[in-house]
Amino acid sequence: MTDIVLNTSESCPPAGHYSASCTARGMVYVSGQLPITFSGEKLTNAPFRQQARQALENLDACLAGAGTSRARLVQVRVYMTDIAQWPEFNDVYAKWIGEFRPARAVAGVSTLHYGLAVEVEAIALAPDL
Repeated sequence: MTDIVLNTSESCPPAGHYSASCTARGMVYVSGQLPITFSGEKLTNAPFRQQARQALENLDACLAGAGTSRARLVQVRVYMTDIAQWPEFNDVYAKWIGEFRPARAVAGVSTLHYGLAVEVEAIALAPDL
C-alpha cells in the first residue's frame, strides 16, 4: 500500500515541513493540533477551555479530511503546559468524545509553540477501502 500524505482544506495548514495527517497501512496519523482557528488565529490568550475545544475541532477536521472520524480513534495524546488543568481538559474531552474511549495519554510539558496551552495528536483507523 502506498502511503498517502494529506493536507486538507478543512484543517489548519501546517506551519512547518510536515503534513497535518498521513494515511499509511490502514491507519491515519494526525500531527499535533494546536488551538489555532481555521483562519489562522492563535488562541494564545483565550481561556484554557476554549483552547482545548479548538484543538479538538482541528483534530476533527483532520480526521474528516482523511475520510475518518473520532469514532475510529485508536489513541489520543495530549500535551498541556499546566497539568493542573487536566480535570478541565478531561471535561471538555469527555463531552467531545462521548461514551467512546480510545487509549489516551496526557503529559505535562514546559512549553508549546506560540505560547499555547494544549496540543492534541491522534491515531485512527483509516476509512474502509
